[in-house]
This record gives sequence, C-alpha cells and structure tokens, in this order.
Amino acid sequence: MEHTNSAIGRPYPETTMYGAILAAAKLKPKSVAYDFQGKETNYTQFIEKINEAAAAFISAGIRKNDVVTICMPNTPQAVVCLYALNRIGAIASMIHPLSSQKNITYYLNYSDSKMILTLDLFYEKVLAAVNEADKPVKIITARIQEEIGLVKKIAYIALKGKDYTKFPTRAGDLVWSKFVKTGDKSKLPPIEYEKDKTAVILYSGGTSGTPKGIRLSDFSFNALGFQVADITGCTLDDKVSFLSVMPIFHGFGLGIGIHAVLENSAKCILIPQFTKESYAKDVVKKKPNFIAGVPTLYEGLLEVDVFKNADLSFLYGVFAGGDSLSPELKKRFDKFLKEHNANIQIREGYGLTECVTASCVTPIDWAKEGSIGIPLRDMVYRIVEPGTFNEKPLGEEGEIILTGPTLMLGYLGHEEENASTLRKDENGTTWLFTADIGSMDADGFVYFKQRMKRMIISSGYNVYPSQVEKVLDKHPDIAYSCAIGVHDPYKMQKVRAYIVLNENAEESEEEKTKIIKYCKEYLDFYSVPKEIIFKKELPRTLVGKVAYHQLEEEAALEEQ
Repeated sequence: MEHTNSAIGRPYPETTMYGAILAAAKLKPKSVAYDFQGKETNYTQFIEKINEAAAAFISAGIRKNDVVTICMPNTPQAVVCLYALNRIGAIASMIHPLSSQKNITYYLNYSDSKMILTLDLFYEKVLAAVNEADKPVKIITARIQEEIGLVKKIAYIALKGKDYTKFPTRAGDLVWSKFVKTGDKSKLPPIEYEKDKTAVILYSGGTSGTPKGIRLSDFSFNALGFQVADITGCTLDDKVSFLSVMPIFHGFGLGIGIHAVLENSAKCILIPQFTKESYAKDVVKKKPNFIAGVPTLYEGLLEVDVFKNADLSFLYGVFAGGDSLSPELKKRFDKFLKEHNANIQIREGYGLTECVTASCVTPIDWAKEGSIGIPLRDMVYRIVEPGTFNEKPLGEEGEIILTGPTLMLGYLGHEEENASTLRKDENGTTWLFTADIGSMDADGFVYFKQRMKRMIISSGYNVYPSQVEKVLDKHPDIAYSCAIGVHDPYKMQKVRAYIVLNENAEESEEEKTKIIKYCKEYLDFYSVPKEIIFKKELPRTLVGKVAYHQLEEEAALEEQ
C-alpha cells in the first residue's frame, strides 16, 4: 500500500536556488529577508550582496561546478555565500564549524574544494586543516562584528577581545568584507539552470561510519520550499517570520529554516548559536511565527523561567525534527502551548538528508499517537519487504521507501551505495530505500519504528532501541535515554540502557530495580534492558542527536 499527498499547489520553480530567491525579491523588494542580531536586510539589499559576492568568486577563479566549502554557523555571510556560489553555478559544500581539524581536512579532500569560508573564531583550526589537505585551499574569513549594529559590535569586541581580529595570518587569505569588493558585477554570467545538476553537498548525520556527501539539486530545494508553504496553515509571505536556529549545514536548517522561508518572501531570524535559555528569550522577544528544533530542545524549554509566563499566541507553527519525538513529550508540550495561548500542536517531521529533510509531517489539525504524519505534497511512501519492491499490507512493518521531487541526485563518490539506495521500479520511477522500518495505516499516517541498521537481535528476537527508549522516556524519573545492544555469550546481544535522570531522582540500585520493573510492564521480555547505566549526560552528534554509535564503540572497548 502506498500513500501520497497529491494536493494541487503552485508549480515548483524550474530555476536555480538563486533564481527562486530573485523571484521572491522582485515580489517583495522592500520586505525584510533576514534579521541578524537586530540588524535587518531587505530583499533588494540581499540580492545586491549576493551579486557582489558572486562577482568576487568569479574574480577569484571560481567557475561552474567548482566546490567551495562553507564552514559557518547561521550568519549573513554564510547565507550570502551560499546563494552567491549558486548564482554562478558553483557548488556549496556545507560543514559544521565545530568539526574536528581532521574531519575538515577530510571534507576538503573528499569534495575537492578550492576555497573555504569560516569565522575568525575557527581560523586557526581551519588553517591547520587546510595545511594537511591534498590540494591548495584559500581561506576566506568572516567576522560577526561586521554584520551587527555599532552598539552590539562594541559589546561583541569587548566580550571576545581582540584575539581574533589578527586573522587571517596566512598570505593570500582574505577577510570576507574585503573579498566581496574584489569583483566586477558586469562580468557575472547568465543564470543557467539544469535540473539534475548538483547545487549543494550536505553530509550524512555521522551517527555511524564515515560521513557521505549527499548531492542535492536546485529543484529539490525549490520543491521543498513550496511543499513547506503548503503545510504551514497560513500564507507564507513577508508578514511571516521564522526563527532560523537549525544550522545552515543541516538539511532541516538550510532547506526549511532558510531556503523555504526566503523562497516565499518571508523573514529569517538568523541565530548563530543558542542555549535553551537564549532560545526562549529570542522567541519571547522576536515573536517569530514559526519555530523549529530537536526534541531535546523542547524538553529543555519546558524548564526555562522566561517561558513559564510567556504569551505565545504569535506562534503559527512549532516543528520538531532531527530525532524522534516521544509521545509523552508531545503531550506535555502541546499542553504547554495551549496554556500559553498558542492554539496549535507541536508537529513532528520525518525525513532524511537524502531528500533534503522532512518529507512527511504531522498535519496541522490532526495527529495520531506515535505517527510521524502524512507525506508532503507529491511525496509517495510505500512500506515494503526490506530491500525489495514487494509491498506489505496496511499496519504491517517493513522498510520505508519513498519517491518525489526532493530526492537526492546521489552520494558523492559512492556508486555502489547509490545503486542500492536509489532504485528504479518497473515503471522507471526512482525510489529512495531509507533503511528505516515503519508501517502505514488506512488514513495514510506513517509510523517510524527503527533504523534497520540499529536493530538489536537478542536470542533471535528483533529489538528496536527506539521502542525501548520511548518506554523509558515516559518514566517520571527519566529525562532521556539511549538503548544499545552489547555482546552476550548466550543471547548474542542484550539490551543496555544509558539513562539521564531528572533532578528529583537519585542514582541507586533501587532506582535501577524500579526502572526495570516498570519496563517489564510495557515491553516484551526480550526487549527489557538487562543493564542500566546512569549518566549525567549522553554524547551527541554535531546536529544534536544522541550519538548511540559512540556508546556502542565505548561498550565494545569494555569487552576487549
């Protein structure tokens, strides 16, 4: 059984990402494109900045299909650079600025980057990475203080000192503010659009193995932008603002928090870094209409004082992604929203970077417990026997496969994996095999169960860690958890649960006994954790997911 949402909407823009933003700018030239630390830039100014930077890249020798790495948080320079590269047909490789030196070198070599843009705060690390790269890479250094008002600039310099103003130090490296003045806009090439051309390279989440580059097209981003507009429940335009905190190097952050917003002439409120306290303050102060975040952020927001008496009636949408949203947290946050005058529900999205980001989302006015919602417009879902096109009956679990306009072009340099992940059916339609286990009901609601590769096999039984975690996370003493499989001489694997307790609970053998007794009420015997390990916190990936792979590696070392 397959399901698609074929609601009629605006035709997807057959142009580049820059072309889509240019159309938005022509529609609302004086409207605010982005707000950064209180400094606003309208769409006309934004387009001018993009063209100026595009001309500078041409002057620096960057041409169509050349790769430039953007190693930045959510700042104006990062956004302008992205669209400037797109303007001239170059490719933006997006990486986390907190990546290790060795990983930055890996990304540069893997993508064959010719230049890299980073903040002055990260210059020394990036320089060390560049020095170990296979080919010469020029560094462009951006500075936060160049994009904020005078008062905040003084405060920022006072806070950070002058430690970073000396960068760049290597001959030939440039400061962004000077670099963008080096081009000639009269030499900009015409906009060239090719539907199957790589526009952006994003990277797999990194919870296991070596990150793979995911090649995404202009069309996939533009289609997503209109799909997002369809599900907001309002007219997504210049009267609407989005708190863009999810990072630009992540599909959620770039695809929804930035491109979808700008493509629809709305306003991005760019947030380069945040804590749960600063996030809450920004929401109350900026009054964005849409916010997004990972589930752990929403868990934290419930505890922040500034949120407790806030009037949140300005919110039109609250989205969770990047990790599973437990039914218990959804209930608590929905109740919180209602109590604070926001007559909406938190809406969970499901997707993969292989289709930019979300391809399925909870409807605006309907939810089913445990469901990740229904597919976005023109996205088609099927539940099949793993690795095949044989469909499973409604309600039965199988591998989730999907197709639609946002699918990736493929992995960079991984042709064998491309062949197994992107497969054509008998009608010639390309499907993405997700390696995720799930099911679907008669209403088209999809239920995510587990990553196939993360499955624990204990005494021949399949154990889904996410199911164990959902049960654990409902316990009143538990803040959050992670379940993994560890070696067992009789069962092959046994379930170990790493648990972070709430402040009102104490780590003890009695607490472990109580938790295991609780699990026995809700889990099959083979899924009940055989070991409980308390932690003050759990390791996380660079995009905020619990790094279960790291816990698995630590457990493997213990056994040696």
